[in-house]
Amino acid sequence: MTETAAILDCPMPTERKMADELADRVSRETLIRRDEPLAKSTTLRVGGPADVYVEPGSEADLAAVLKFCGERAVKFFMLGRGSNLLVRDGGFRGVVICLAHPNFSRIQIAGDCLRCGAGVRLKQVAAEAKRQGLSGLEFLEGIPGSVGGALRMNAGAMGGATFDVVKAIRVMDYFGAVQELVPGLFQVGYRCCPLLKDHIALGVVFQGKSAPREDIKERMNEFSHKRWESQPAAPSAGCMFKNPAAIPAGKLIDELGLKGTHVGGAMVSVEHGNYIVNDGTATARDVLELIELVKRCAKAERGIELQTEVEIIGED
Repeated sequence: MTETAAILDCPMPTERKMADELADRVSRETLIRRDEPLAKSTTLRVGGPADVYVEPGSEADLAAVLKFCGERAVKFFMLGRGSNLLVRDGGFRGVVICLAHPNFSRIQIAGDCLRCGAGVRLKQVAAEAKRQGLSGLEFLEGIPGSVGGALRMNAGAMGGATFDVVKAIRVMDYFGAVQELVPGLFQVGYRCCPLLKDHIALGVVFQGKSAPREDIKERMNEFSHKRWESQPAAPSAGCMFKNPAAIPAGKLIDELGLKGTHVGGAMVSVEHGNYIVNDGTATARDVLELIELVKRCAKAERGIELQTEVEIIGED
């Protein structure tokens, strides 16, 4: 076993070969695991394992992992905090990369801006903004994800969206080149940022506005109360479908009478129609079948083609 990185044992030789070669290319700060269960790393709590799981210890280590994947034609996937994600039961054949190392989880304050690494939890961003008396980021508190994932999906809540408060982003392309960009130099859409389909978010500069801490606290409490009144506590991936132009997806599903509909251990939430929850026994196949059931019903009854907001990866 190499001494350059920490590796946990796994019986599959192809995974061992990949992991050993990766370990030779990165520093000891990088964590590598084989046959890593992904269900525990997603908020929906379903899905099979990744062949190899990597937490790079630095930007240089991340670049080395990307170079390896490019040279070996190995698929890779960037994992945040696992919200807005559905992993199929067969797992992911390739390398799953997560920027969970402390080097990607720092917050620095510069005037009315917060520079945050991609691994920082959104809840931490909102809490630090409140502590610094910076308003405008309160809506981030209730999104169960990381900065990197929020940028990739342009995540939003309570009428706010991530890129509404972005001053600049730091990204790496798949060849390891790093650059910092400001909004206007790239496109941003509803629940997507096309740039981050072939670049990796390393960090962001959020723009806040000075405000009394008590006002910020009151707004965050209001958002929290509204969220817990309308959203399920059971494991979910967040909103399952994008909102069609004609009607919010949750309202549509409610009007179709689908709340409480279930397939196996997966159920359309009774609290919010746009959530599919796991009762603790669901498989990814249960969730996928329920998604298709809801989509067929929406198409047949209203002529609306629902599109999933969650990202679906892996094999059946």
